[in-house]
This record gives sequence, C-alpha cells and structure tokens, in this order.
Amino acid sequence: MEPLAPDVSARDSTSKAAGYGAPLRITVADSEGEEQLLVFRTATANDFGHDRRADRAEQMLLSYDTFGRIPRHVPALDVGAIRADGRLISVADCGEFYLLTAFVPGQLYAEDLRRIAREEAALPRDIERCEILASYLVSLHAERGGRRAAYARAVRDLVGHGEGIFGIVDGYPQDVPAASLERLRGIEGRAWEWRWRLRDRPRRLARIHGDFHPFNVLFDEHGSLALLDTSRGSLGDPADDVVCMAINYVLFSLDRAGAWPRGLGVLWRTFWGAYLAESGDEELLETAAPYLAWRALVLACPVWYPSMSPAGRDRLLGFAERALEAPRFDPTWANDLFR
Repeated sequence: MEPLAPDVSARDSTSKAAGYGAPLRITVADSEGEEQLLVFRTATANDFGHDRRADRAEQMLLSYDTFGRIPRHVPALDVGAIRADGRLISVADCGEFYLLTAFVPGQLYAEDLRRIAREEAALPRDIERCEILASYLVSLHAERGGRRAAYARAVRDLVGHGEGIFGIVDGYPQDVPAASLERLRGIEGRAWEWRWRLRDRPRRLARIHGDFHPFNVLFDEHGSLALLDTSRGSLGDPADDVVCMAINYVLFSLDRAGAWPRGLGVLWRTFWGAYLAESGDEELLETAAPYLAWRALVLACPVWYPSMSPAGRDRLLGFAERALEAPRFDPTWANDLFR
C-alpha cells in the first residue's frame, strides 16, 4: 500500500496542497499470484461541505454512480463502508438506503394547533406546552460556540442548499398567485445579503434540532415531549429552531383570523417571551430574519401546502419581506397580519 498525495511532483506555486480524498495505491494478488494495481479511496473531513460523515458517504456513492458515465474515465469497481473492526462492507449492489428507528407513541403537536384554530382559543394546557417547547430549546441551545466553519456552513446551507432558500425558490411552479418570480427573486436576493451579515458570528453556533416544527413534535397522554427527524447536522443558529416553530402559530391562523387574538396569537407571544426571557438571547432577533424568510417560503410554496389561499400566501411572503428589510426582527409584527 502506498499513499497517493494530491501533488507530489511539483515544488512551485502550482503545487496542490489539499484534496477531497486520501487515496492509497494498493497491489493485490489472487490465489494464483496474479497481481493487480487498484486505488483505495476514502474521503477526508474538511470545511468544504465534507465535515459530516453523511457528506463523505455521499461523495463515495456519487463517485460510484457517475464514474462509469464519463468516457475514458477510470472505472469504479466497488463502494462500501469500513466497519469499526477494519473489515470492509460492500454496498455496490444496494439500492436506496434506509433508516430504522424506535416507535414513540403520541400525538403530533400540529393536532393541538388545528384544534386551537377551530375553537379560536388556547387552553391553559396549550400555554403550558408552549412554554415546555421554549424551555426545551433553551436547554438544547445552551452550549454555544464552536468552529467558525461550522457556523458558516449552517448559514450557507440556509441560503444555498437544495432544502434551503435557493432550493425552495427553485421548487415553486410558474405563475403562483402572490408569488411571482420577480417577488421570489427579490426575497432570495435579500436573503443572500443576510448571509454576509451572519456568517462571522460563530459564537452563536449551538446544538439545534434543525426542523423543529409541529409535525416533528409529539406529546404523549402524560404530556411528555418526543421529537422526530433532526436535520442539517443538528448544528446552527438557535434562530433556526425558534422561528421554525413560531411561524407555525401564524400558519395555522392565516385562513382563520379569529384564531389569532385568543388562540394562536397567545401561543406566539408566549413562545417568544418564554424563550427570550429564559435564554437571555436578545441577539437572536438580529439573526432571525433569513430563517423566517426560509420558513415562510416553504409554507407559501404550493408544492408543500397546496391548499393555502393566495391571500394567506401574500401575507406570509410580506411578513418575510418586512423581516428581511429590517436590521432586527420584532415579534409584535405578526399582529399586523391579522388586523
């Protein structure tokens, strides 16, 4: 076995110092002594979108799937994983990957919000659950700071990832009422500017859920909380989680304006107040805008929520535009949506 460095021959300004892999040239011999030269490749962790194990797995799978499509390209013979004991497992003949989890009983928090919207009033239990969610996030977000590159990636993914703002905008059909291409382009452009405002705040890096909305939150019959489907590497700005949950109090009221004053508006105010008071994180209001824009774009997209009225879509996107244009988000602005 012999390491293949990125560029061993050059010793001048053109010398390449880094690459995305750590290849080894290996000589193998079969039982009859016939030798063959192969290259064994593994991916290296770096800050160019390969810091997560899943990133590096994607790189290997993509290489295996595409090397053979390019004429004269070196062929890929196998792809797999390395076990903890050093043995190799081939996945070359596999199709899609799967994930097996435990089952947790409970009811989606979204059902609570639907009931509140119908009845146009929040019960004491609803306020208590809202406070539980805020307190959970404060605890989750308690440890702050980390690698600058990790925070920069979280902000980059917010804007440029396929599940982020750019990807969601590209997923809009043509001629969506209240969501013209010109309007979407404007929101996207302002969000891109916010990337440069946020990327140098690594002190805000925290453990986050990454998709903390009512369809990923369960409460059982005893009121115990359980969560589903953490996303995006579970690292980022706490504003991601706070806005993700909070904007759903708006969503479930959009076409039921009567649900806001004594129902979901109460939860909106409770959630923001409880989180900010317990965390002391007033800076979150300076980073919330692009996360609000992202979630608003998801909720307003007919691919995700096809039954939303054009008027509701217009108010959501207007809310995002207002947030992006201000240096600091003000949660009281939500009340203006229902006047």
